[in-house]
Amino acid sequence: MKRKILVTGGAGFIGVNLVAELLRQPDNYVIAYDNLSRSGVENNLRWLQALNRPNFEFVRGDVRDYKKVKQVISGVDLVYHLAAQVAVTSSVAQPLEDFMTNATGTLYLLEACRQASPQVIFVFSSTNKVYGELADLKLIEGKTRYRCSGNFRGIDENRNLDFHSPYGCSKGTADQYVRDYHRIYGLKTVVFRQSCIYGPHQFGNEDQGWVAHFIIRAIRNEEIVIYGDGKQVRDVLEVSDLLKAYHLAVRKIKKCAGEIYNIGGGIENTFSLMELLSFLEKEFKKEIRYEFSNWRPGDQKIFVSDNTKLINELGWKPILSRERGVKKLIAWMKKYLK
Repeated sequence: MKRKILVTGGAGFIGVNLVAELLRQPDNYVIAYDNLSRSGVENNLRWLQALNRPNFEFVRGDVRDYKKVKQVISGVDLVYHLAAQVAVTSSVAQPLEDFMTNATGTLYLLEACRQASPQVIFVFSSTNKVYGELADLKLIEGKTRYRCSGNFRGIDENRNLDFHSPYGCSKGTADQYVRDYHRIYGLKTVVFRQSCIYGPHQFGNEDQGWVAHFIIRAIRNEEIVIYGDGKQVRDVLEVSDLLKAYHLAVRKIKKCAGEIYNIGGGIENTFSLMELLSFLEKEFKKEIRYEFSNWRPGDQKIFVSDNTKLINELGWKPILSRERGVKKLIAWMKKYLK
């Protein structure tokens, strides 16, 4: 009997990688549910359809359509909820639409699961933005990056939530609803608070997906806008490593149902914006043009995920180093952008 899997945002960057991986197992029947609102995702969908797998179905739909959500959720065994409004800047410009997509859309999915498929495993893609600006961190400003004083290993799950920006509020609301549907209704949910995820099929732009965005601009010899001073630091995680954590959580759901995990490249896989630019200049053997602009609301000067809980409870760790992962994405981009 086939396992029926729903991937919301299935034509998006993480979604298309996940769907393609799931389709390799013939016992999976995979439904990609997506409204195709993000630029470039039509290419991802065409790529999935070209795989010509009989165990694949695409449903064009929006998570804000409760009637359609209830229909598509019926009989599903596993949900990966990746559909979202993903840009802080867009959330500031359109906070109502941001909340309806991220918070209300997630609640619609959870309630549909409770009503129609209460046995479902529900994996949710959350964000490090639920921790806010992290303005209390004691920072040391260096030539190319900010550093935290002391033996800083990253932000763990015990950190107080501090939603900052409409995007942080909407994703944080969804994050907490997902957790509470386990506590109140017994749904088998897992939340991943993700740091900077990057990889193939990512059509990054100024609003979201900065690693891919920098690479695209470099290939096209286009100027890059740096918001802030460029010294802000992120830990980067290649998408294949993220998917390994997703699969582990599903396999070990008895252990991790109701849990929340921070996930990123960790302290060993960090770049500041300026450091990534320098790395890309060496890879492309050319100077990359850039200019500075104002800081964005709630932009963290440092975010590094402390993966200790995930490592200890699920036995997960990132495999691809930042250098290998970025080189892999450059190779994919060069092929795709031809």
